[in-house]
Amino acid sequence: MEAASETSDPEPSRVYDTVIIGGGPAGYTAALYAARAGLDTIVVEKLSAGGQMALTHQIDNYPGFEDGIDGYTLAEKMRKQAERFGASTLYAEVVRAKLEGQPKAVETSQGTIYGRTLILATGASPRELGVPGEKELTGRGVAYCAACDGMFYKDKTVVVAGGGNSAVADALILSRIARKVILVHRRDTLRATKIYHELLQNTPNVEFRWNSVVTELHHKETLTGIRLKDVHTGEETDLPCDGIFVSVGRKPSTSLFEGQLELDKAGYIAAGETTETSVPGVYAIGDVRTKPLRQVVNAVSDGAAAVHMAEVYLAEAGR
Repeated sequence: MEAASETSDPEPSRVYDTVIIGGGPAGYTAALYAARAGLDTIVVEKLSAGGQMALTHQIDNYPGFEDGIDGYTLAEKMRKQAERFGASTLYAEVVRAKLEGQPKAVETSQGTIYGRTLILATGASPRELGVPGEKELTGRGVAYCAACDGMFYKDKTVVVAGGGNSAVADALILSRIARKVILVHRRDTLRATKIYHELLQNTPNVEFRWNSVVTELHHKETLTGIRLKDVHTGEETDLPCDGIFVSVGRKPSTSLFEGQLELDKAGYIAAGETTETSVPGVYAIGDVRTKPLRQVVNAVSDGAAAVHMAEVYLAEAGR
């Protein structure tokens, strides 16, 4: 099949079989599977392929790349593979989406696109500490995913900022890699479930800094340490470290869909392994949906599952 060219101006009368909002690994896997299945497919992406993955310097836990691969390169490979089979890409910002009824409508900065099915792959972004230099040091000592980036800190000293389940899980992962892990939390006890408390207390290379917040990042080319402030006394101390893993939660990109479909308590789209949402013909994939683990490998799995369910929906609707 001849590869589709990049789309710059949506055709107002065209109704795609599937419109995919978001061009990360989940979105482009869905595009690949949909295009290969003969579905008229378009991906709407506001920036560039890859989403959060494109910002990752090195990915070592995605199968098939024995030496690892950087996120941007992997994203571009996924995009080109989907477009090879006929998927189109529209670089535009989605400003409104109508999920109910037929056809479903996606209003973008470049015009409105219509689809018989919608696949939502808008992702989630890590919440930041909000201290100066954080963005500039991302990938140079500041990280947000222990499973993704922990191996870069083998036998080093790292800090985990946070006190919930994700922070404690990150601390446990890092305790098997780093020489020392220091967990910094603004309270005097963890918010994580009790079993995690016991695990951490029995992990010899994990230390705690209670009632503390990070106020500064010390660095040269890379992070060299942080400054902590006691939330009760105001006392400040400097703490040398090689890296800090920010684990203060993630924010799903679901504002476009609020009030139109079911979200879970954390704001993620309620969708299980079938990726079906509360609205027929609408599917949620990747980091934006309810799931216990958010990694590239299960994002691509979601993309394949969503297209299968979309095909079933279209067949039953008499496409």
